[in-house]
Amino acid sequence: MADGEQKKLVDIRDRAFEFAVRSVKLCKYLETNTDVSRNVISQLLRSGTSVGANLEEARAGQSTADFIHKNAIALKEARESNYWLRLVLATETLRNDIRTGIEELRDEAVVITKIVAKTILTAKSK
Repeated sequence: MADGEQKKLVDIRDRAFEFAVRSVKLCKYLETNTDVSRNVISQLLRSGTSVGANLEEARAGQSTADFIHKNAIALKEARESNYWLRLVLATETLRNDIRTGIEELRDEAVVITKIVAKTILTAKSK
């Protein structure tokens, strides 16, 4: 099974957790090795870790409306993470390997956004 196919089979909460782990590691790196503003790093850290937390809350939703609401927050946070990652890429000179890692993380934010958006649409149609 190819890496891409295997990733599709992973639970969205697991993907969001891994996204959070990678976001934390990136923020630590940016803080000690770049001139990226602390505010940008803080915003990325907050949004990158919030996606999974809200998906976990959605899992325990008290109603369909609560489930949709928590997923909608996760969706907004994934979109925001994508924004901060794009901003870092646009404003910072980075080694190629670091740039590639951030681009992959940005791409994962887009994939998570699509999965969560589809989850919301499916829940609304029920």
